[in-house]
Amino acid sequence: MLEQLIEYDKELFIYLNNLGSETWDGLWLVITNKLSSIPLYVLLLFLIYKKLGWRALVLAVFVVAAMIAFTDQISNLFKSSFERPRPCRAEGVMDLARLVAPRCSLYGFFSGHASNSMAAAIFAGLLLRPYFKNLIYLLLVWSFVVAYSRIYVGVHYPLDLLCGMTFGGLSGFGFYKLFNYFFKKYIA
Repeated sequence: MLEQLIEYDKELFIYLNNLGSETWDGLWLVITNKLSSIPLYVLLLFLIYKKLGWRALVLAVFVVAAMIAFTDQISNLFKSSFERPRPCRAEGVMDLARLVAPRCSLYGFFSGHASNSMAAAIFAGLLLRPYFKNLIYLLLVWSFVVAYSRIYVGVHYPLDLLCGMTFGGLSGFGFYKLFNYFFKKYIA
């Protein structure tokens, strides 16, 4: 059963990856670049400051830094533990895939991009939900687009993204709860 699931994952990757074209490659390289999300993060931090104040902003910066370090390091631990080759390095896949990314590291289970973006989306979406009811939905769409960009550029399978987004969502919720605990205890 696991072998069949992995085979479906490869087939879905090849299908989705080959939907791309050179016309769109530049856009997806920008989307997948970690630095491209900085303006969004700055906007979210500004909104936290405006709605919750300086002390909450400082707390949010520390909690988000811990959250991103946590999700990033856990994804690295999984990559080195499972050692699942990325599609751009996997026999039988790399010859059928479009590699748009400038480089391809060895292992890819699970996606740090998917994990980090989903954690940030859940954390900020829940934190700002009392003030911006629909913001979380926009952030979820952004997270899905960032995750898909990893298939487009040829470095992650769909299951890498699904697992990364699930882990990121759980992490974002957990760190949101941690923020609330410290906020109520020390700031409110």
